This record gives sequence, structure tokens and C-alpha cells, in this order.
Amino acid sequence: MSDVKKVVLAYSGGLDTSVILHWLVETYGCEVVTFTADLGQGEELEPARSKAKAFGVKQIYIEDLREEFVRDFVFPMFRANALYEGEYLLGTSIARPLIAKRQVQIAHESGADAVAHGATGKGNDQVRFELGYYGLDPNIKVIAPWREWDLLSREKLLAYAEDHGIPIEGKKEGGGSPYSMDANLLHISYEGGVLEDPWTPAQETMWRWTVAPERAPEQPHFIELTFERGDPVAIDSERLSPAALLARLNVLGGEHGIGRADIVENRYVGMKSRGCYETPGGTILLRAHRAMESITLDRESAHLKDELMPRYAKLIYNGYWWSPERRALQALIDETQRSVNGVVRLKLYKGSVEIIGRRSESDSLFDPSIATFEDDAGAYDQKDASGFIRLNALRLRVVAARRR
Repeated sequence: MSDVKKVVLAYSGGLDTSVILHWLVETYGCEVVTFTADLGQGEELEPARSKAKAFGVKQIYIEDLREEFVRDFVFPMFRANALYEGEYLLGTSIARPLIAKRQVQIAHESGADAVAHGATGKGNDQVRFELGYYGLDPNIKVIAPWREWDLLSREKLLAYAEDHGIPIEGKKEGGGSPYSMDANLLHISYEGGVLEDPWTPAQETMWRWTVAPERAPEQPHFIELTFERGDPVAIDSERLSPAALLARLNVLGGEHGIGRADIVENRYVGMKSRGCYETPGGTILLRAHRAMESITLDRESAHLKDELMPRYAKLIYNGYWWSPERRALQALIDETQRSVNGVVRLKLYKGSVEIIGRRSESDSLFDPSIATFEDDAGAYDQKDASGFIRLNALRLRVVAARRR
């Protein structure tokens, strides 16, 4: 790393990345380019610019990536109905490949030799960032300060900041949030603090996006989601951009107490970790998308997707968004979505999402004349079931005969 002259740092302006910025200059004697991405975290990002300027940073990138994030990362993931370990909607995981992509692009644009991130050496994000970097540029140099320095606690970071005159403002200074948090348009996550004991319940004051289900409105709210090729495009017939649509679903879901999750998950690095998540819009979207597929996908296509989904979800969780196998799976999934067109009607009520209707004018495979319990006028000959059952029972009969 002795030849590193310029590095692109994923920069938030908080305690960790402010210390990292100074540490990079001090340790490597290099120029630092800062990159701050707006993924819908709901925080004012301009202070990051002023802080970077105060540090003497000459090249400062602050970019609104909300539409790209939802259109090119969140929506493709939801076409797969991805859930990690049956519960986690992958809100943090899916943001990392986009940040990595833009960091590498900025490195090329600015003539930087390396990229750097603020992920610790105990978590998943270090893997996700770095697999992304190498998947996009095999020769990129990566600096991971948490794996190099000895500032392994918040107290040491604060002491370093004080010793070097690094101003730490706002919530990072005093009694801020007791949790490690990450937010974007898909979710907000909480880890650390009292959550490190999996028996201790999360405090109600922790949740920021959703009301408690018992405090949600007494009257349900009904919405209709329109899908085209597997992606939602409208709410109640109002067409919205991907980011605007997900933001609207977040508000609706949050008002009705939808999308909370308290999970103990298996990190890629080997340890178990307890995290709490709020994903109101994503919870609604997942239910709606599966309902849309239920009438537009052929049975075996739907079952194949369900079989592949855990593998797909694990690839994203572990940081392999840019891998050839994820791309191949995505191509297969996207092919199935050609016919996923129509409208789903949903009921939002006190923490629950209920499907109450689905229709597709052009692509529905649901045929009432076959499915009816009334006279089907010869559309389905029930006598055919006898041979079907006997053929499928043949191996069972052979096994049963041998046992006797």
C-alpha cells in the first residue's frame, strides 16, 4: 500500500468515517476523496460536505442514488421474493453493491489508487464492500482501517478525535442512539446495546418508522398495487417512480404498524447476531408480488423460483451481487417476470398485510371454468384423475409390497 497516493472513502461525516479520514492522511500520507451516497436514509447530507471541506478534502462527491437503488437493486431482488433465513428482507445487504459500484467508478474518474470503507472486521459489510470492489475492478486496492488500527472501541475513537482536533457533532457526541443503525429507502436496522442479549425485548422507543400495531388506526386501509413485468409501477392507479413508490409504501406501512422484525441471524463471518428491522414498504411489496405471481406464473416456474430463492438471498446477504452466479440467477428470474402483470388489492391493518384480490387482464392463468366446483361443462374430465393417481402411486405400491 506504500504507493497509495489517493483513496476514495465511503464517508458519512460521523465519528467513524471522520476519524478514518484523518487516519488515512496520517497513516498513508495520501489524498482522500470522499463519497457520500443518498439512498433515502432520511438524513441531511450537506453537513458531510462542510465537514469534508473542513478537513481540506478537495474532491467531494455527494450523490442522490435513490432511484438507481430502488430500480436496479431493490426491485430486481424483490422479483425473486428474496428472504434470508426466512425472515430478513436484506435491506442493508442490497445497498452495499451500489455503494461499491459508485466508489470504484469515482476511483477511476478521479485517478485514485484505492478505496476505503468504515466497516468493522467482525461484520458482514466488510465482505460485501470488498467483494463488490473486486468484482468490478480485480486490481483495486482496498483499505479497511478497522482491520489495521488499534482503535477498537468507541472510547478510543473519541479519544483519537479529541487528540487530533476532529470535531464530532450532533447525535454522535453525547447521549445519541444506543444502537448501531443503518437506514435507506428499504429499511432501518438496529444492532448493539441491549439487543446483544437475545432474551431482552426491544424497547418501544427504539422504533422510528412504524407505530406499534396495537396503536395503529382502528380502521383498515385498502390499496391497489399495479405490477408490470414483476415490478410495482402504481399505487391506486397513480404511477410513481421506483423511489417514490417505495417511499409511499413505507409511510402507509409505518402508519399501520407493518414491517417490524426481531431476528437472530447467521453472519457470513461465522457468528450469530441479533438485529431488529423496520421494512414497512418491503413487507407490503413482498406479499403483493407473491400474490401477483400466484395467478400469472406457471406452477413449475413458481416452484423453481421458490427453490432457488434461498440460494439467491444468501448470495446477496454474503456480498455476491456482482458474481456470475447471481447474474445468471437474475436472468432466469427476470425471464419468469415477463407475465407478472396486473393489480393486487391489499388490506393494511394493525401490523398485518392481507391479500384480498388479484387480477391480470392479459396474463392470468387462473381459469374459472376449470377451477369451479360447479358444472364445468366438460372442461375437466374427473375420470382422468384415476390414471394420474395410479401412475404416481406406482413407486409407493412397489415399496409397500416389499415391506409386506
